[in-house]
Amino acid sequence: MKQAYRRWVCGLLACLLALLALCGAFVYAVDPCLYYRVPDRWQPILFNERYQMAGLAKNVEADTVLLGTSMAANYRASWIGETFGTSAVRLTIPDGYYSEFDRVMEVLFRAQSPERVIFGMDLNTLIRDESGVTSAMPDYLYNANPLDDIQYLLNKDTLYYSAYTLLANSRGEGDTIDEGFTWDKDQWWNHMTALENYDRPETAAQTLPEDAYRANVADNLDVALEWVTAHPETEFDFFLPPYSMLFWDKVTREGRVDAVLSAVRQAAETLLPYDNVRLYGYLMDGDIVTDLDNYCDYIHHSGAVCREILAMLRADQGRLTAENLEETLAGWREFVVNYPYDQFWDEDFWVRWNAEHAAARAEDAAPDSAG
Repeated sequence: MKQAYRRWVCGLLACLLALLALCGAFVYAVDPCLYYRVPDRWQPILFNERYQMAGLAKNVEADTVLLGTSMAANYRASWIGETFGTSAVRLTIPDGYYSEFDRVMEVLFRAQSPERVIFGMDLNTLIRDESGVTSAMPDYLYNANPLDDIQYLLNKDTLYYSAYTLLANSRGEGDTIDEGFTWDKDQWWNHMTALENYDRPETAAQTLPEDAYRANVADNLDVALEWVTAHPETEFDFFLPPYSMLFWDKVTREGRVDAVLSAVRQAAETLLPYDNVRLYGYLMDGDIVTDLDNYCDYIHHSGAVCREILAMLRADQGRLTAENLEETLAGWREFVVNYPYDQFWDEDFWVRWNAEHAAARAEDAAPDSAG
């Protein structure tokens, strides 16, 4: 009786081990997080940046890498490669913290040595601390320890996404690396949408101290400086994504203008001394930020603006230097504190604006009489 029971237990354990091995092999073969490879026999399903950026950073060879938050999500790698004449990849962590970007960078430089890293230095993330960071980025996907890969291979979620990937491909569905995680196609880029998605705050009774964000900015810049100093052979292009004038309306009404511009100054003074760093201040580009038709809310801009920024980066336009920093900040402060924000809620303003833009569009579309 005992011998029969022992055989039954051993048989059960053998079946369980075989089942686990089969599940692990299935996950390894499909590799839904692109952890081991980018598939060439089917299209991946891109479902979670924090789970899949490690695989993209490790397995997509690129001379130019663009890294950022949701503000960088609509930069296609094909556009980046086309602009700079190199291979390229876009790596995004929505609402990312610097510690999260640091983990992506560790994987990236552990696997390859890009010539250029373009970092969208999202101002809202630059000025905040790390108190809100979560454990959403699994250690086993980002560390260099192969022994804990078992957590990836024997994981009910990765098993589900392995099956879903094959099922989706059988129906002709799937994502491309170039379009994956982009979201601009479902948005209406128009001043009406931008205004509808903006909650205008009340005017604050007090002004925030100029040094309010200094400690947070210093901590975040320390992370960025680790990248710069550890990889002197790589060019780092930091750019401040262009939030709309509604952002500056918000900042002005909340009494934060000097604190925000002080954070920009601190970033410039910290980064510019390094030979392999360039800094671009598109946050203060009047042509882009004053045109609310570029936006779907008070900060997120369209893919068309992404292409414009890439061209400006390539042409070295909008660059902040030690020589022009103070003049640029002073001029922008004067602009934003005196800007007539109330016009955005004036119907007559938009009637005039639409008429002027309709005339401009008609003029642009007219055939060249000299041709």
